[in-house]
Amino acid sequence: MFSKILAFYCQVINRLVYWIGASTSVLMPILAFTVAFEVFSRYVLGEPTIWAYDVSLFLFGYIAALGGALAQQNKAHINVDVLYLSVSARVRCFFNLISYSLAIFFLAVVLMMSFGKFEEAMEFNYRRQSEWAPSMTHFWVMMVVACGAFILQFVSDTIQDGYYLLTGKMLIEQEQESTEQTSEQYAESAGDV
Repeated sequence: MFSKILAFYCQVINRLVYWIGASTSVLMPILAFTVAFEVFSRYVLGEPTIWAYDVSLFLFGYIAALGGALAQQNKAHINVDVLYLSVSARVRCFFNLISYSLAIFFLAVVLMMSFGKFEEAMEFNYRRQSEWAPSMTHFWVMMVVACGAFILQFVSDTIQDGYYLLTGKMLIEQEQESTEQTSEQYAESAGDV
């Protein structure tokens, strides 16, 4: 019963993080269009915009920050494969738990600082120091949401790896297949080199 509750929690978090990351991907074509429009406006029309640089900066920040939790979910962040792949699955889970703990601590600090910056931006009407001078409030809200999503994903991963470390079984069976396939692909590619 308790394992079903843990599995349900992890699946809900995984879906939430997936939808945040997937919806953020919609911003990529908008970013490309903004940059292309600025290049066209500057070099063809000879009239650069005052907003394109700020908009592209914010869009890139949104894409990177909000997509980070999805990258963690897909195990796309960098790893020391030489060491990581040479140990057993349980030792890997132990390594993961250490790195997840450090990441959660760091992200909690960033979340608290971002929330403080949000409050300051609201109170003092902080604006970006540029000709267009857009408000910075939305950026700090995004940072709080991104850090929260990242922390939730790390907690989900911690629960799953902790469960595997204690029981030797995967908490969510669907991910076992993809993990085994990924491990097999790594082993095959390492053998080919």
